[in-house]
Amino acid sequence: MAMALDMDGVIVDSNPLHIKAWTLYNRRFGIDAGEALAERMYGRRNDEIVRDFFGPHLSAEEIAAHGAAKEEMYREMLGPRLAETLVPGVREFLQCHAGQPVALATNAEPANVDFILDRGGLRAYFQVVVDGHQVRHPKPHPEIYLRAAGLLSFAPRNCIVFEDSFSGIEAARAAGARIVGVRTTHRELPGANLEIDDFRSPQLEAWLRAQFPEAS
Repeated sequence: MAMALDMDGVIVDSNPLHIKAWTLYNRRFGIDAGEALAERMYGRRNDEIVRDFFGPHLSAEEIAAHGAAKEEMYREMLGPRLAETLVPGVREFLQCHAGQPVALATNAEPANVDFILDRGGLRAYFQVVVDGHQVRHPKPHPEIYLRAAGLLSFAPRNCIVFEDSFSGIEAARAAGARIVGVRTTHRELPGANLEIDDFRSPQLEAWLRAQFPEAS
């Protein structure tokens, strides 16, 4: 059995800070997405979000610049509170499964991945890291999970994916993986095989063992 974890909403409950950062950044340019902001950013890659907020006319350089500036603001907000923003139980879960084939598979920017893995002391738990710049098609396309499974040398059907977003679940299902939905972003996650509030869920380990009894 191999596992692949999304980052935002699975490892770190970062979406409230992403919302705050996008709100403040967009305000510099007179953009107010209102209550729709959250749904316009959840589960999407930065280039898609920037085009949505600023329009499709931007050059690749302008898109990258907007994304980098916003993410720098987000990391400044996250830094002092990273430990408390980790999804409850995730560190202990990763420690319990240390040495097993585990991948990080996220649409997130590489700078954010490095910040959370290194500042959070989590990098050693992941044999493979795939970020949004390593795939041509972001979630909900299955490419990121197919790539993560391939790098772990596992068939996707033998992988468990942890996701919090609708687009991530769609990507994992399209790849053929089984899915644990983490209810940090949405209270209901259609398509997930198991739903948990966080990694302290008492049914999680029993469910994992039941998926691959030969590995128990």
